[in-house]
Amino acid sequence: MKPADAFIDEVTIRVSAGHGGQGHVGFRREKFVPRGGPDGGDGGRGGSVELVADRNLGTLLDHRMRREVKAEDGRPGEVRNRTGRDGRSIEVRVPVGTLIFDADEDDVLRADLTRHGQRHLAARGGRGGHGNARFATATRQTPEFAEPGRPGGRQRLRLSLKLLADVGLVGFPNAGKSTLLSHISGARPRIAAYPFTTLIPALGVAEQGERRFVVADIPGLIEGASQGAGLGDRFLRHIERTRVLVHLIDAGSAAFEERDPVAGYDVIRRELAAYEPALLERTELVAFNKTDLLPEGERLEAAAAELERRGLDVFHISGATGQGVDALMLALVRALEAAEREALDPPAADCRA
Repeated sequence: MKPADAFIDEVTIRVSAGHGGQGHVGFRREKFVPRGGPDGGDGGRGGSVELVADRNLGTLLDHRMRREVKAEDGRPGEVRNRTGRDGRSIEVRVPVGTLIFDADEDDVLRADLTRHGQRHLAARGGRGGHGNARFATATRQTPEFAEPGRPGGRQRLRLSLKLLADVGLVGFPNAGKSTLLSHISGARPRIAAYPFTTLIPALGVAEQGERRFVVADIPGLIEGASQGAGLGDRFLRHIERTRVLVHLIDAGSAAFEERDPVAGYDVIRRELAAYEPALLERTELVAFNKTDLLPEGERLEAAAAELERRGLDVFHISGATGQGVDALMLALVRALEAAEREALDPPAADCRA
């Protein structure tokens, strides 16, 4: 299986709940009980379909070929007022961070599963039909009819995965995002000395002191990604939920000579803005990576000074050797804590006339 095929973040499935069972038409036939009354039982309820968030899943791959999910129908009612067995319900496991859209109703968002174990009832099972015993009255003592079961719910759903991560790593291809992720976490993304090594987003759990946070390595952007160049903007949705962005700039000698680092930084910012302008409001740190390959010089100092002048925190690191990574990690923890405080206590609105 190719790596790109192992990560599926968009699928469309059809879910169908079970139909309710038919009510039963029956009459008591017992010795010494003349004129036995109706005793037809109700039909069982059809099974439902629920989507359940599971933190052990990281892709929608399981649903790529499973395009229809159908729960079991309820069983018909039986004699002696016995209710038919309910149909078995189905739980569809999806990754945490899955958005559920109603594909039959103009892609209306139905649920956003952001917590492990969170559930969404996608299709409710049909109610079982009443047996004829339910319809007996003083004036109608022997009803010879029963209700059919109600049909179960049915709809087409579009599932869209947005990874849940605290920190997103962005930058040009081969900037060293995967190397940094492997250094600060237990993740083992594919690493090689050529562009577009990372073809799918990768997640890792980093630790700094007592703080643990999730870091996402987003496949490299290039100029024109928002118009489909390179890998396009397909994976940018996976940083929409992040609180902090780390913009990695390749400070390796060859890349540093080929591309002005500040101009390159501006290119990535424009691509982020073209995809979702709100991404520009996220807390952002800048890290010049691979500084072990390039001695400190005037060009590097000038680029860092220009970005600091814009109010950015700039770090010089090496994801391969770990140089400067501790300082970056401490800054990330501070930035995450500040973002969490702001989310709990948003700034008051300006009430001036």
